[in-house]
Amino acid sequence: MRNSILKKAGMAIAGLVGGSFAVPAFAQEAAETAAPVVDKGDTAFIMVCTILVLMMIVPGLALFYGGLVRTKNMLSVLTQTLSVAAVAMIMWVCVGYSFAFTDGSAFFGSADKLFLAGVSKETLADTFSDGFKIPEYVFISFQMTFAAITAALIIGGLAERMKFSAMLMFTVIWSLIVYYPIAHMVWWGGGLLFEMGALDFAGGTVVHINAGVSALVGALLVGKRIGYQKDVMAPHSLTMTLVGAGLLWVGWFGFNAGSALEANGDAALAMINTFVATAAAILAWMVAEKVAGHKPSLLGAASGAISGLVAITPAAGNSGPMGAIILGALASVICFWFVTVLKPKIGLDDSLDAFGIHGIGGIIGSIGTGIVYSASLGGPGGADYDMSSGLWVQTVATLIAITWAAVGSTIAFTIVKYTVGLRVSEDVEREGLDLGEHGERAYNY
Repeated sequence: MRNSILKKAGMAIAGLVGGSFAVPAFAQEAAETAAPVVDKGDTAFIMVCTILVLMMIVPGLALFYGGLVRTKNMLSVLTQTLSVAAVAMIMWVCVGYSFAFTDGSAFFGSADKLFLAGVSKETLADTFSDGFKIPEYVFISFQMTFAAITAALIIGGLAERMKFSAMLMFTVIWSLIVYYPIAHMVWWGGGLLFEMGALDFAGGTVVHINAGVSALVGALLVGKRIGYQKDVMAPHSLTMTLVGAGLLWVGWFGFNAGSALEANGDAALAMINTFVATAAAILAWMVAEKVAGHKPSLLGAASGAISGLVAITPAAGNSGPMGAIILGALASVICFWFVTVLKPKIGLDDSLDAFGIHGIGGIIGSIGTGIVYSASLGGPGGADYDMSSGLWVQTVATLIAITWAAVGSTIAFTIVKYTVGLRVSEDVEREGLDLGEHGERAYNY
């Protein structure tokens, strides 16, 4: 994220100093000997943001997804969300941080920090302010929550029929060949998409396109649920879904504002955009329902909220508030069309619309960032920003992320299929995964 931006800026400044300007020897010596200072305010801010992102996963995402499934599968979704996040966290500190946030190739980091080698409470990570840093453990923890929620989002495309063991095994393989490379490509200086100039403030490609496309691949490979488009598969608790959506919205401020890595103007911009894009998306979804001849629904409002949050993620610090409103509303309407019109027509069983909202919303947000970044639309882009070039870069970056996620997740699902198997038995699926996979019920009546 921002440390990679500083890295690139630092190299550029170093080159400029070595070329056109002479720096007095005493100034060079002072710069080399000056110890970096830990910014306590920024450190506290990112620690709080990290906890907020954890809240997005448990209980936010768990309750949001859990309320959308049938009663007999509620506990299985909660267990999968909790366990997948735990696996992703252990993977992150063992191998993920090193593979994502160290120098390597354009696609992958190195093994320099495997098992957090060389990291201690004294080591620091850059923020955007010269001379001020945050403890590296804080940055590692913040990024760890991103890896955890991205893996957990994929559950939404596979709910009510995938084996628990298969989900955990998939998380391990997928993290290695999909998440870490994309995070490195987007957020680390030297990464392919970073060097292209692609904008992704908080994870439009890394999190949402990545998870949404992977969920789509999984839904196709695992197959439809028994009785899909024949039996009633209505959400069992929209009350719980709204509680989860509310926790996601609150936690998303940590997700978006925290990606500034400082308590500064960029964080403030991300904060207001996270408010208004989401509000616009809620209203746009309900208007779309009304225009389509339906009653405005709570499920629609909650779905619209997540659509807006997804779309504004890459543009959180890369758009003005008015651009954020437009982006949120547009993404909401397109996601509504996909999940209510196109998905039933093509018979796609994306159980909880992981692709329909995170995939589609992420694509719109990622490409749209190239537009709303323009100063003419209130964005932070400078006067020399070329919208057509920016839009082209965002489109190419989006296509690369889609392709990488699709190919990598296909490999991961295929490995799991021919080892532990992907799907529960027909008897377990009919009985419900709560009892069949975990020997418990979410509710005892």
